[in-house]
Parts: sequence; structure tokens; C-alpha cells
Amino acid sequence: MDACSASPNSTPTITLATTVPTRLSSTAIAPTRNVTPTSTFETQVAAPTSETNATPIPSATATLRPEPTATALNPLTIPALRARDFPGSDLVIEQTLTPGANYQRYIASHLSDGLKIYGLLTVPNSEKPATGWPVILFNHGYISPSEYRTTERYVAYQDALARAGYITFKSDYRGHGNSEGTPSGHFAPGYTIDVLNAMGSLKKFADADPNRIGMWGHSLGGEIVLRAMVISPDIKAGVSWAGTVAPPSEQLGMWGGGSGGGANVPHSAPRAPSDLTQQYGTPEENPEFWASLASTSYLGELSGPLQLHHGTADPEVPLGFSQVLYDEILKAGKTAELYTYPGGNHNLSANFNTAMQRTLAFFDKYVKGLP
Repeated sequence: MDACSASPNSTPTITLATTVPTRLSSTAIAPTRNVTPTSTFETQVAAPTSETNATPIPSATATLRPEPTATALNPLTIPALRARDFPGSDLVIEQTLTPGANYQRYIASHLSDGLKIYGLLTVPNSEKPATGWPVILFNHGYISPSEYRTTERYVAYQDALARAGYITFKSDYRGHGNSEGTPSGHFAPGYTIDVLNAMGSLKKFADADPNRIGMWGHSLGGEIVLRAMVISPDIKAGVSWAGTVAPPSEQLGMWGGGSGGGANVPHSAPRAPSDLTQQYGTPEENPEFWASLASTSYLGELSGPLQLHHGTADPEVPLGFSQVLYDEILKAGKTAELYTYPGGNHNLSANFNTAMQRTLAFFDKYVKGLP
């Protein structure tokens, strides 16, 4: 079962890793992933109500297939996203929730492309460091927008990061829960834009350290991590669990790819714009365009180290996606770790403690700056 659709009901205990990674990079070890922890959660009301006072703290339409150029950037492409700003807005506390073990929980909102985007915010209880708390942006995998609730799913995942002394923010993404806008998918940039605007908003948040920001993602969320890290130089480190990190040209017909589809498509994800290949041609006909959509074309611009986790028995996202990305990152002269988990599923359910311990050690080193 996809972690996105899991129903956690207890908080896992983080234990030290006892297995040896299957690959090594020049600076770190290589891992794998998949998990289905449990933890209690609260069901969000249809529209967040403020238990505390809310405190404001052109797509291409040509019939011909245009070749990407430096002067006319298609808004779907990485160069177009790199050329724009993501200022976010003041963060607004919409609702105060039951606190966690050592942190406060809130439903908060910010603006992204003029849309109001909600998310689950956690803030540590203890004394704030002089520069503010380090931040982890938390990117969930695909969940049907009609089923998504801010306070459900991934509870134990976010709890583990929040307990470790980080501010965390799990964006709902546009069109999910009570967030405004239309849901996007694998090839459209909307979710990445929302996450980067969440980062811009957290930089303004008084308790956060704007210079210590990391990003975690599962499945589709791992794809967003990779894309965000080749767009913004401000992400110190990223972690992807079973990420859909292959180039879009390799994902056509798998999920949200504009061809194929049906009940067996992983996540039953929404399709990309149906006219994508009709308008721009297939990857064989227009390789330049498809390369401009791919984060892997820009790995030399990766903002920091990236840790990859993947289960060898993942039935939804091929293990090869993470393996190939790991090799390509090293070829680009960047730092990567890859952990693979024999028999591990898409959620790394049987490997949660080990994968999370490795995740925390990675963020502590590269985001907190611990030795």
C-alpha cells in the first residue's frame, strides 16, 4: 500500500541503523527506502477555523512545435522556473492543534501565485537557537486531492523530523484540502512553485533560520525535492524516499504522462496536459524540449547533497530511478547517498526506523551543521 494511502496510528521509535549501505558516494554512504508507520492523527474540519486569531505574519498554445530558446522560456521548463522568484508571504496561523511530544502543531497558510495554500506546521518547544530553528520542508506523495486532509497521512514521518528539533512544514499543495487552485501533477510545476513559496514564507517566519533549510519528499514528493534543488540555491540538503526522479521522458505512459493510464497506473495519478506530446512532439522528435523539463539535465546546479532511499521490491516506482540518479549526481561532481532496502516496499514499511535514522543523521550534518 502506498504511504500516501496508509493510515498511521502510532508513532514509531527511531532506532540506530544496523545494516551497511549498498553503495558509497565520495562523501557519504548509499541507502534504500519504503515505510508505513503509524501514529494518531486528527481529522481536519472542512475549512480551518481559527482557534487562535489569524496572524498574518502563459502557457504555450502554438500549433507548431516550438524549440526551446533562451529568449522564450516555456513556463513548464526548469530554466523558466530558475528565472522567477518565489517570495511567498507572511505565514498565517489558521488553527492551533493538539501539540506533539516536544513541539507545537498548527494549520498555517501562505500565498503562492496568488493562491492561499494550507499546510501543517510544527515548531519545537525548547529555547530557540540564536539564529532560529532549522527548517525541513516536507513534500508528501500523490494523494487524491478529494481525499487529502491536512492532518492525515504521513503523521509519523513528520513527527520524527519535528521531534528532532526542526521546524517542519508539510504543504497541502494547490487544489488539496482547503488550498485554493487546481491540482497539478508530475510534469506541471504548480506543486514545486507552492513548495518554493512555502520556503520563501518560512524565511520570513520569526522562529526559523532562513539559512538552514532542508527538504524531504516521498514518491511524487521526492520528484519535487529534486526539482526544487536545481531551481533554488537555498536548499542545503534533500532526502527522497522512493522518488519518481527519472526524467519526464522516461515517465511517459507510467502515471500522469499523457499516454497510457488506467487502474494500474501507480498512485492512479492525474495525467499531464493531454496535448503535451501533440504540441511539442515526443522525446524522440523534440529532445531539447523534454530535456528542459528534466531536473536531471541540471544536476550540476544541485543546491546541496541528496540522499536517496528505495526498496528493491517497490511495486510502484522502479528502483532504477534512484540508482540511475545516484550515478548521475556523482558524475556531475555532487554529493549523493543511496540506500536500498532488500524486499522493501514503496513506503519502506519494514525499514522505517533505519531509513528515518539515516535521514535525521543526514539533515543534522548538512542542515543543522553538526559534525
